[in-house]
Amino acid sequence: MNRLRKPAFTRVLAGLRAGAAACLAVTALVLPGAALSADTGAGNEAGLGAEPRGLIDYAREHSPAYAADRAEVEAAQARIEAAGALPDPRFELELMDFTNTMNGRSASLLPERVGETRYRIVQPLPAWGKRDLDVKAAEARARQAGAVRDAGWSERVAAIEAAWLRYYAADRELGLARHALALMQELETLALARYRLGLLPQQAVLRAQREITEQRLLLLARERARSGAVAALNGLLSRRPDAPLAAPAEPGPLPDLRDAADRFERARSLNPAVMAAAEGVGLAHAERDRTRRDRLPDFGIGLTHNRPDEGRSSWDLMFEVTIPLQQGSRRAREYEAERMLAAAEARREAAADEAAGRLGAAWASYTGGRDGLRLLRDSLVPQAAATRDAARSALAGGQVDFDSVLEAERQLIAVREQVLQAEVEARLALSEIERLSGEIK
Repeated sequence: MNRLRKPAFTRVLAGLRAGAAACLAVTALVLPGAALSADTGAGNEAGLGAEPRGLIDYAREHSPAYAADRAEVEAAQARIEAAGALPDPRFELELMDFTNTMNGRSASLLPERVGETRYRIVQPLPAWGKRDLDVKAAEARARQAGAVRDAGWSERVAAIEAAWLRYYAADRELGLARHALALMQELETLALARYRLGLLPQQAVLRAQREITEQRLLLLARERARSGAVAALNGLLSRRPDAPLAAPAEPGPLPDLRDAADRFERARSLNPAVMAAAEGVGLAHAERDRTRRDRLPDFGIGLTHNRPDEGRSSWDLMFEVTIPLQQGSRRAREYEAERMLAAAEARREAAADEAAGRLGAAWASYTGGRDGLRLLRDSLVPQAAATRDAARSALAGGQVDFDSVLEAERQLIAVREQVLQAEVEARLALSEIERLSGEIK
């Protein structure tokens, strides 16, 4: 009976598969754009998190803070054209003898029912050079806004790199914790085998099991730390805290930095904060020159059309000039501009000194950390591994107790974690050196 039904079932299953394939083909033909966009969106973030370069590019496109800085720069650039424009002309309407005292009629506010109506257009004209100085000041503001944008972006890049390194450290610490748990479980198996043979006391088995429990608790803590690092990194990228990230890839080797003098020179001139302060000096210069030019009077020309109630209309040409009499307030504004220029210059020097000092600290941290990391990897890790292997061999020969083996395993795990922390600190210092020396990514 079953043999008779099997071919029929096979034919039905083949028909269902063919129908499903046809439906998928029709869907692909009808909705090719939707399928393509879904694949593209998934592909854009598939490898996000593996290395900091992709995170930086993602933040450049999706960061609201960086978008705000770009908009402020564009707004400052748009003010340049407006700064050099002439002031808007004024239109004046003057009703002469609106009470109609001269002609005996009742008062009125209608132009055709008063003694005389004057229509006047006045165009203010700033003194020579003021418009050019206004344009220079607006250009200086735009350059300063661009420098502030670059400085803010440099800070965000450093924050992303630091968050990625914390994510990398948390991921590697989690891997070390899993590896340590596997080692402890191997020791438990070894302890149980030797306990059954009467070669170890029961306390050694209990000690191994307690170590496994502690290692599992540590593993939970490492998992929480990794989740926290993922949430912090996603926060810098304007993503959901629980958005998935690819596993961090192994970063490249640490470079051997030798151009210290060039780095310090770049820090004093090309550091984003120093450049922003330098643009502030340029703006203060432009503001001071513009304030000094206020000693000159402004002008205005006007054209008036007179329309009397009786008689012929006429035209008047007017020329006006401001009289700069308020010398006290003007000198106060000039003194303010001079002090603002002095403050901007001092702020630039302070920014350069701070950048050089922080670069010196980062340089020392990097060089010392790199040398220490080399010693840890080349000497301490092999020594700890050899000690662990020797302790295991001695335990097999009955020359040491089980606690010595556990202590050797613990030391090896601690050394590997120390290597990871030293690497992260060295890479953080390298990122700080690149940021301080003006390498904007």
